[in-house]
Formats: sequence, C-alpha cells, structure tokens
Amino acid sequence: MPAQYVIGVDFGTDSVRTILVDASNGSELSTSTFIYPRWKKQLYCNEDRNQFRQHPLDYTEGLEHTIRECLQKAGPEVASGVRAISVDTTGSTPCFTNAAGIPLALTPGFEENPNAMFILWKDHTAVKEAAEINAYAATREINYLQYVGGVYSSEWFWAKMLRTIRVDPEVREAAWSMVEHCDWIPYLLTGGTDVSKMKRSVCAAGHKALWAPQFGGLPPDNFFAGFHPWMEGITSRLFTDTSPASEAAGTLSSEWASRLGLPADVVVGIGAFDAHMGAVGGQVEPYYLCKIMGTSTCDILVVPPSGADEILVKGICGQVPGSVIPGMTGMEAGQSAFGDSYAWFARMMTEPFAEMLNDSDLHPSTREKLLGNFRDNIIPLLSRKAALLEWEEDSEISVDWLNGRRTPDASQLLKSALHGLNLATDAARLFRAIAESTCFGAKSITDRFVSQGIPVKGLIGMGGVAKKSPFIMQMMADVLNMPLRIHASEQTCALGAAMFAATAAGIYGNVQEAMAAMGQGFEKEYQPDPMMVPLYARRYERFLNLGEYIEHETRQLSTSTH
Repeated sequence: MPAQYVIGVDFGTDSVRTILVDASNGSELSTSTFIYPRWKKQLYCNEDRNQFRQHPLDYTEGLEHTIRECLQKAGPEVASGVRAISVDTTGSTPCFTNAAGIPLALTPGFEENPNAMFILWKDHTAVKEAAEINAYAATREINYLQYVGGVYSSEWFWAKMLRTIRVDPEVREAAWSMVEHCDWIPYLLTGGTDVSKMKRSVCAAGHKALWAPQFGGLPPDNFFAGFHPWMEGITSRLFTDTSPASEAAGTLSSEWASRLGLPADVVVGIGAFDAHMGAVGGQVEPYYLCKIMGTSTCDILVVPPSGADEILVKGICGQVPGSVIPGMTGMEAGQSAFGDSYAWFARMMTEPFAEMLNDSDLHPSTREKLLGNFRDNIIPLLSRKAALLEWEEDSEISVDWLNGRRTPDASQLLKSALHGLNLATDAARLFRAIAESTCFGAKSITDRFVSQGIPVKGLIGMGGVAKKSPFIMQMMADVLNMPLRIHASEQTCALGAAMFAATAAGIYGNVQEAMAAMGQGFEKEYQPDPMMVPLYARRYERFLNLGEYIEHETRQLSTSTH
C-alpha cells in the first residue's frame, strides 16, 4: 500500500508551526515554522490597554510558507501521498467578516484597522462587556453560562463582539458575521464563499460561544439583543450546528491546492483550539489533566460519559461533549500567564542591560551577540540559582495573575503581587516566587476539579516550558503532589492536528485509533519529592490568603472608581 501522509498546522500566539507526518506511525518527515511578521513588530497591539490583534495575512502567509517548506524538505514524491490537512489555533480568537466570510481586514478600507482583525485570545479589552454578560445571565430563568463554568470571560467570543461593535461604528456597519480563527482556516482552504455555510467547530462554539446541545444550539436571540441593537438577529447570521474535529470540512479548493502544491482531493478537517488538539497529540487519558504549557496554560481533561453526568464544574472554561474526543466530555481550564510570567521577569532584567549596551561604544554585532546571550541564558541561570536556595515557609511569595485569572473563576481585572520582600531579596528569589506562583495557580485548578467531583489521577505536560525547564516541572509535581509525565513530541498541538487529519480522511476509524498508532510516548516522569510536599502545602495556604486579599482590594478599587 502506498505511503499516506497528513499535515498538522498549529497556529500559535507568535508563529505557525507545520509538520508533515507519516500517518502509519506518526513520525515527522519535516517541520517548518513561520514567525508572524506583523505580530513580531507588535503592529495593531497596545499592551497598556491589553489590546492584542493579529492580521489575517500573518496567518495566510504562514500557512502557505510552512506547508510548501515541509513539502520541499520531504521531497517531490511526497506531495502526491498527502491525504489530509487539519489545523489548530489559539482561542477564543474571533474576527468580523462580511457575508462571504472574508475577514474585514482583507477588504478595502479596513486593511489597517485593528478592530477588523482577529482579536487574539489574550486581548482583555472587553472586561466591561464580560461583566455585563455575567450580570445579565444571572437574571435569566435559564442559566446560559452553566456549561462554561458559570463565569463568562473577556477572552471569549461574545464579549469581544460586543465591545467591538460599540467602539467602532464602521466595523459594525460592514460586519455580517463573526468567526473563530480555527473555523476560518478550513473554510478558506476549502474555498468557502458563503459564511452561513461555514462549518463551525464544537470545540470553539461550546467552550467560548455558549453553544450547547441542551439549548438546541446558541442561546436564543433575545439573550443577546438587549446588549446592543446591532445584535438583534445575530444568531441567525451565525450557526446552529457544530462538528467535531474528527470530521471533514471538505477538500482543498483548486486555488489553495495550487498555492500549496498539493492535489485538490486532499481532505481538510474541521478545526479546533490548540490545547484540545494538543491533548490528543499528547495522548490524553480519562481523568489525567493535560497541561499545555506555553505563554499561558490550557488544561484539558476528558471524562467518559458516565463520569460527567449531572456534574457542572464551576469556574472553568467549559465542559463540552466531543470537544476533544468524540464520545467524551472535554473540560477546559487554564492560566492566563505561565511562560509569559517568566518572559516578563526576563524582560525586566534585560531592559537596563540592553539600554546600556545600546549606549556603549561596542560594535553593533558585539552588542547583538551579548544581548542575545543574556536573553538566552537568564532564565536557565535563574533556575539553577533558585534551585539552590533554602526555601522556607515565610520566603517571598507571589500570585500568578500577571495577565489576570482565567480559572478558576475568570477575572481579568485581577493583578499579580509579590509579598515578603526585604533587602536580602535578589533576582533568584524573585524568580522562584514567580515560578512557584504559576505552580500554585495550577494547583488551584486541580483542586477545583476534585472539589466538584471530578478526580484528577495525574498530569501530562507538554509545550515549551514542559520540555525546557526541569526545575519548574519538578516544582509542579511537588506542589500538586502527583506524578507529571512529559510527552516526547516537540509539537503536540501540530501532532494532534495530524491525528485528526488522519481520522477525517478515514485512515483511522476514530481518534483513539489514531492516537494509538501515531503517538510518540513520554520521555520523562517527575515524581513528587516527599521532603518538599509539606512545605509547598503550607506555602499554598499563604498563596490563597494573598489571593483573597488582592481580590478584596480589587473589588474595593472597582467600587470606588465607578
């Protein structure tokens, strides 16, 4: 039988990563990464306002570049054997489109308008709108937030829609519908021309847009109409039905087959969010919490049908049948900042050094080399020094809310804090407190699942931080007091997309078969250190107390300023 290949495309926060995979065993023939050029320059973003936008051209240019490069690296004979493509993306990352499903930023007059672009998951400009949705939902006879943990987030679909139509009349008048990034890419590849026919992912719809089979789809139109006149009738311009990522969206259009150098009969799978496909790439098992650890974390748990009956977990990012594996309920949680916390601290340490280098008489190439070495080595150096510290119950402590709190109980108004500093506090001690806070934030998530009746048997770690930081991973195992397995794949999200592509093409009968055949296994396991577990348990109580104080102060400040 001729070899069969599939392509997995992972649209991340900073770049798109594509892998070309042998569908028989999951081995990677080639990989390619494309850094978004406009995003790299931070165009259309304003960090002070928590505004983060991405231009659709970053996505299309990256899609074409990475797939063509993968095919070039693998050899000319491979293209004819490619059976399917599937994509994952960040989320909720929606964008307004016209009736043809074209993002407004790709239409005349909106090319440089940030409100016409994809609103990245980490954009928190819609905090006020999320609060309004939460307040209004509490007055309704039916609780339309019950399957998303009871709290709607500013990171999600409806809050972003509401804010954008309020602040930008031109976008409001030109917009017909709104689409998630993970739905738009398959629609684009299959040559879609009518947004009403766009196939929508159950993953995105259920976790971010309040879609639920129990409601017969989205909440009724009158739920949204009270927020703004433009939203009257909006549900009729969106969708009722959704599809799992194991199904096909169609086949490549002739245009995209030509642009990518692939046959037109290549199947395009339904898209999904990165963490959900990453959990499949990481060989998720029931009741094992998959932690995809990058700039933020997304935590995925799958529960067999009988295990989720009658249980509604409060304060998470949704529980949706079939959003990860068809036949099981996918539950999502996560932290708004994880790797971003370390990157923030590294940037704080680097900025004065960079300024001094720029003012020096050193040759530009020497300055660039010195700065690059500093950036590359600052976190590994601090990790080594932090691991040698004598850590006590009253040592410096922090909370992990540098970008707000995603779960449990979303609140993007919350801020981080460092407590217990003195004249002996140095960079290593601050770094350890920040790293520890990210592990404490992870513990608060597992504690919420367990307290609500969903057991957590162990942890599966994947992503850049999981692979690169043994210090933080050991601390994670100690803080949560449970084993942590690290998946072997460098690209679990893209590998998961490839598994879904193989399923959508019919190479495998279901996702579990694809995981068994294409999974790459685990490379390391961290066991809790019994000497450290009691110390972290006591410090975790301090973390909770500090968090309660910050929440109280935030409420007081919010009340006094409104």
